[in-house]
Amino acid sequence: MNQIDMGKSYGRAARKVASGLLIALATLAVSGIASAQNYRQPTLAKFRGGIGVDPVSNISTTGTVTLNIVRGVSPGSPWRIADLDAIVRSDGRISVVGRGLLLANGNGIGTNANQSVHASLFCGAAATATEHTTNVAGVALEADGDFVINDFLSPAPPATCTTPVLLIRNVGGVWFAAGIPKH
Repeated sequence: MNQIDMGKSYGRAARKVASGLLIALATLAVSGIASAQNYRQPTLAKFRGGIGVDPVSNISTTGTVTLNIVRGVSPGSPWRIADLDAIVRSDGRISVVGRGLLLANGNGIGTNANQSVHASLFCGAAATATEHTTNVAGVALEADGDFVINDFLSPAPPATCTTPVLLIRNVGGVWFAAGIPKH
């Protein structure tokens, strides 16, 4: 092979390497921009801290018990939650991190009772609130009651969510904990 042929061969190889690098850089740039745009979705609602369910909201002087029904959802047995953080994006993406969601009564006290949970966001006044929920099959509680939900709400929430209420529910639909809205 003479020097001219070697130069052409090296030139072709260099162009192939350069082309491959340009394609790789373009792919990284596009995926980076797409990822950045996903994280730039405006926040619709935030929740910091949680309240475990107390199934009874009132007992009258005559002994009549009023259940702690929130946005039409019945309560479970008493549950406690150590901590909860949730963020809902305008595109319906929801991330919830819960710690220590455990049964607070009965023979199973201090256990996760083999439960799986999902999240429901309610937007609007109590009488007319619309429900937006994650996968109803839910995620299994860890032995210590910890859980992580990363999902999309269905149907997608409205552009504005007034008086947001976040409930953590089991597969049967009862609520175990509520998020505390962060304003």
